[in-house]
Amino acid sequence: MTRNKPPFRADVVGSLLRTAPLKEAHAKREKGEINAAQLKEIEDREIDKIIKKQEEAGLKVVTDGEFRRSWWHFDFYGMLDGVQIQELDHGIQFHGVQTRPRGVRIHGKLGFSNHPMLDHFKFLKAHTRVTPKMTIPSPTVLHFRLEPNAVDTKIYADREAIFDDLAKTYRQAVRAFYDAGCRYLQFDDTAWAYLCAQAELKKARERGLKAERLAQDYAGIINQALEGKPADMVITTHVCRGNFRSTWISEGGYEPIAEIMLGTLNYDGYFLEYDTERAGGFEPLRFLPKGNKIVVLGLVTSKTGTLEKNDDIKRRIEEATKYAALDQLCLSPQCGFASTEEGNVLSENEQWAKLRMVVELADEVWR
Repeated sequence: MTRNKPPFRADVVGSLLRTAPLKEAHAKREKGEINAAQLKEIEDREIDKIIKKQEEAGLKVVTDGEFRRSWWHFDFYGMLDGVQIQELDHGIQFHGVQTRPRGVRIHGKLGFSNHPMLDHFKFLKAHTRVTPKMTIPSPTVLHFRLEPNAVDTKIYADREAIFDDLAKTYRQAVRAFYDAGCRYLQFDDTAWAYLCAQAELKKARERGLKAERLAQDYAGIINQALEGKPADMVITTHVCRGNFRSTWISEGGYEPIAEIMLGTLNYDGYFLEYDTERAGGFEPLRFLPKGNKIVVLGLVTSKTGTLEKNDDIKRRIEEATKYAALDQLCLSPQCGFASTEEGNVLSENEQWAKLRMVVELADEVWR
């Protein structure tokens, strides 16, 4: 029942709480008090520390905590060819709070070349003795977040016209990360969770998106992006319900999208959030094909510091096995701890306690 390849029985989603020296350095850089090289030196040092802390927690996989990013998605998108990050008159609305007012604009032909995050991965790989995991936002989120006039019509006729180039861009990204030594890549994706929520589908329609076609369109983009994926590369997705300062966006079980998402997308694994009743029951796991695909159960919340009870987590894993085989399941926190640099409302000590608990529980369940 042990796994020596990703996803691991005890896994992580990606982001970690930014450390005090890192926050201080980013603030100084914003004020112009240090230069880019000085910031990188501090980032390198802090990333090296959290790599070692993940290893010490017993994890077989580490990330860089997304320490070089302000956002889990916009930083990556803004470094793609043809994309720029722009100021909007509104942010993304979470329950009771709104993000900074940023958005994506497409002003040129989409592509992936000279992307700085390739070097971010190389640093991670060079500084760990376990499996390095790279997290990038899914192509679907880029499309889902486009405002009505966010595409230059001299380049693409409309938002749907970007689909083929968007998929091609991600095929280029997959190959580039592979060539950089990456064998474990994750597409972080809020779009699929929003397709479970009637309120978010209504907002999508109001933005002019063809909501009734999104599941089919997004399945096509992802599978095109994964075409030609090297056999020894694992690519998973994290289906996120929103994670900003411990708040959320999407509510509703996976039933509306489970058959397409689990049955037709060519991912090797799925990180699914199951930390609250908002995610519904485990019944949609019946659509997981028998075989090699893995579902990583996000049963340990990253939104609060309170430790779950071991027996409660074990009981929920047992419930999940009514619909999917135990050897096709793993365990992780439901999301990262800091999808944006602001981070969730818990302490670093509580974060590390959660990760240690995931390792210990996975050892008990799957040993």
